[in-house]
Amino acid sequence: MARTCDVTGKSTQVGGRYSNRTRATQYNPTGKVRRKANLHRRRIYVPEIDKTVIVDVSAKGLKTIKKNGAFATLKKIGKI
Repeated sequence: MARTCDVTGKSTQVGGRYSNRTRATQYNPTGKVRRKANLHRRRIYVPEIDKTVIVDVSAKGLKTIKKNGAFATLKKIGKI
């Protein structure tokens, strides 16, 4: 399974990797690069159900959980 955030759905993106000097010379020898999401495996305690849930979540997903609450966010994504 691909590495994706359980809350936001973020995953890897493909992009170019070249410097401004390379742009100026109209030559791109470096090719593509895969940019990975900022994922962390976290144990989140949910007091409403008195359980700890393990989720792979990005930094933005952690902010979402902090803002909306663990129970509401994890219920919405189907982890509870």
